[in-house]
Amino acid sequence: MNFIIYDIEATCWEGRPPSMTPETIEIGALKMNRYGEVLSTFQRFIKPTLHPQLSHFCRELTNIDQVDINRANTFPKVIESFIDWIDIWDEEYLLCAWGNFDQKIFQRDCALHNLEDDWTDNYLNIRRQYFDLKRLHRPRGLKKSVKMEGFEWDGEHHRAFDDAQNLAKIFQKYIDVWQY
Repeated sequence: MNFIIYDIEATCWEGRPPSMTPETIEIGALKMNRYGEVLSTFQRFIKPTLHPQLSHFCRELTNIDQVDINRANTFPKVIESFIDWIDIWDEEYLLCAWGNFDQKIFQRDCALHNLEDDWTDNYLNIRRQYFDLKRLHRPRGLKKSVKMEGFEWDGEHHRAFDDAQNLAKIFQKYIDVWQY
């Protein structure tokens, strides 16, 4: 079993205008074996199709440059690379992310581009299980949870690969506790 600890960043706008549909703009991931060893990593930018210009709010929040987005491939090409990297055909895998946002955006992007999304079904919501494990009643973000576990936050918050690396710290600490 390989665990795919991942995070995405998506297009966003201040105040969440109802007419704007978020699309994935960055994927960051680590492939980890059942012993918590990192086997490989993945990081790609994605050029959104509905709103290819990032909002000022999104650029400020994620620190992603428009130039990087302009040079990126669209979702179908990047997700094909991601699926190949996961190796869904030959290896058992479990997608693991903080909350259900990342899974839902992948499913929306697949629908937008007429792609199959059944590969997203093998999914573990680490946030939900972590809250149950810690008996938390109030929402707590990833960054605060990482620090509460005694880890330093590495990298930039709201960058997919950095968030995935920090999430992997929590995942590794409780690797024998997760239920899937």
